Amino acid sequence: MLETILSASKSDSRLAAMVDEAREYAQIYLLAKQRHKGCQGTGELMTLREEFRDDVDKIVRYCEGKGFLPGTLVYDIDSLADMLMISGGKISRQ
Repeated sequence: MLETILSASKSDSRLAAMVDEAREYAQIYLLAKQRHKGCQGTGELMTLREEFRDDVDKIVRYCEGKGFLPGTLVYDIDSLADMLMISGGKISRQ
């Protein structure tokens, strides 16, 4: 899924901007997750996670609408955050 999105973002400037924004959310979420290790249920961390998930859902809906992705995708938000950071040249520390 991520490879398809990143590939499509090379020729779609709106999608590229959305991916950059999601990468920022991923970085913030992963840093907060690392800092609050063992406190996965804290409200602040859950809010960051949901904001990141909302951003990813927006990208998925956009890509589905453009025909880049098939409908009804299931993904793990934590794994996607890690992969998104790695794809941007930043490797998260867990």
